[in-house]
Amino acid sequence: MKKSKKIILGIVLVLLACLYYYIALPAFNIHSSDTWFFLLFLLVVIAVVYGARKRLGRGEIRQSRPMKIFLGLILGVGIVYLVGTLLSSPVINAKKYQKLMTVEEGDFTEDIEELSFDQIPLLDKDSAAILGDRKMGSMVDMVSQFEADDIYSQINYQDRPVRVTPLKYASPIKWLTNQSEGIPAYILIDMASQNTELVKLDEGIKYSTSEYFNRNIHRHLRFAHPTYIYGELSFEIDEDGVPYWIAPVKKFNIGLFGGETVGKVVLCNAVTGETTTYDVEDAPQWIDRVYSADLLVELFDYYGTLQHGFLNSVLSQRDCLQTTEGYNYLALDDDVWMYTGVTSVNGDQSNVGFVLANQRTMETKYYEVEGATEAAAMGSAEGQVQNLKYQATFPLLLNIADEPTYFIALKDDAGLVKKYAMVNVQKYQIVAVGDSVSQCQENYRELLVSNGIKAEAEAEVAEKMTVTGVITRMAEAVVEGNSHYYVLVEGSDEIFDVSVVDCLDIIRYEEGQSITLEYQEGSAVNKVTSIK
Repeated sequence: MKKSKKIILGIVLVLLACLYYYIALPAFNIHSSDTWFFLLFLLVVIAVVYGARKRLGRGEIRQSRPMKIFLGLILGVGIVYLVGTLLSSPVINAKKYQKLMTVEEGDFTEDIEELSFDQIPLLDKDSAAILGDRKMGSMVDMVSQFEADDIYSQINYQDRPVRVTPLKYASPIKWLTNQSEGIPAYILIDMASQNTELVKLDEGIKYSTSEYFNRNIHRHLRFAHPTYIYGELSFEIDEDGVPYWIAPVKKFNIGLFGGETVGKVVLCNAVTGETTTYDVEDAPQWIDRVYSADLLVELFDYYGTLQHGFLNSVLSQRDCLQTTEGYNYLALDDDVWMYTGVTSVNGDQSNVGFVLANQRTMETKYYEVEGATEAAAMGSAEGQVQNLKYQATFPLLLNIADEPTYFIALKDDAGLVKKYAMVNVQKYQIVAVGDSVSQCQENYRELLVSNGIKAEAEAEVAEKMTVTGVITRMAEAVVEGNSHYYVLVEGSDEIFDVSVVDCLDIIRYEEGQSITLEYQEGSAVNKVTSIK
């Protein structure tokens, strides 16, 4: 009878351990804190069960040799964990932490080219989510079963800045009735044109965050690689539109738990669940997000604050630099770079420069440009429209006439973009506002000239071109509340984008009439600046 009870007890312990593992998904890796907590959990459970089975009192616990062993093991594991944490910390390893990220000095005008109007990403994550929800609301065949997930990863797709997110099951019941077919689509939003597309798949997404059991993407990745310590997942699509989950694998370079970077990256096909592992330096070019923005910010803060050791970073803080609050993204050379400002640790109200870090390779460049903080620039932009009470989004750093410039979208209470602002980084009292990007940029260039920052020739907009011909087709669209006409002209294969806000005369024209358009070239459409 006693033997059977021991067998049952053993089975119960194994089931508890399996249940804990299935829910918590700890990595079997000495560098993982979860592994140590899992070990402590097992030791505590075994000790409690043993004490209960033997019915040991408080005094008897101290006399029991097995209980002494259990308590010693628990104490030993706890001490090893605490000592490992201390020995892995920047307090002891300041120089090693400071060298985790290699930072190069960059040249702003050489590294960051001017973007055409149709390549400037206008949407932040919140605005993208509003467009995604609107798109789902119009899909009557899906809206009752699925919702847009809140991921909205920013990537480059076919040389365009886009945000992409999968759908998710609307509820557990909807999962139960649809999980055999999977999630049928994902949402793709062009951040420049704000065009929102629901991309339907031939075969549904079977592995996602909204699955409940083995097809949950976190559980699927854990079972595929029990020893990997994963970083923050991102959802991306390759150049053919195939959806993937990108799972960076953490690498600890200092002690047991310190010096986190990325050593490998796992690609998981969201439809088939097939996984492929690459060393981080061999990751495919189309992947845009291996290093999370938060990790890059943390690494640069180590670089900027620990140059003269840990004590200096706390006490005198000589030469200590840190990133400002918040970040944004910039598309350069088919990669996504994290941008954030850099300021003095002493709490200066201005930036001493800014940093760009590649989210695929961790290549990092620092630009020494003194100027306004992002918060100050946002305040200046909001001040220009204070009567409308618009809220500024976190700035995007652009090169306008070789001037570092904050580009800011101004949103109303509903979260819709109503105006745009450009603020000069070095002289943040120079603020231009416009109803469209082209109008805003034109106003900004005029301010650069009137304030003596640029000569008129230097501040001219990129070369304008002219086309004359008969209108063969016109299509009207509304982009964030503004009417646009997309025009085809006889003799040209180009598409011309005419904003009614900028060129009101377009409403006088119809198909078959002759028209002369002055425009600037873009990669997808040509931005019309005037009608002659």
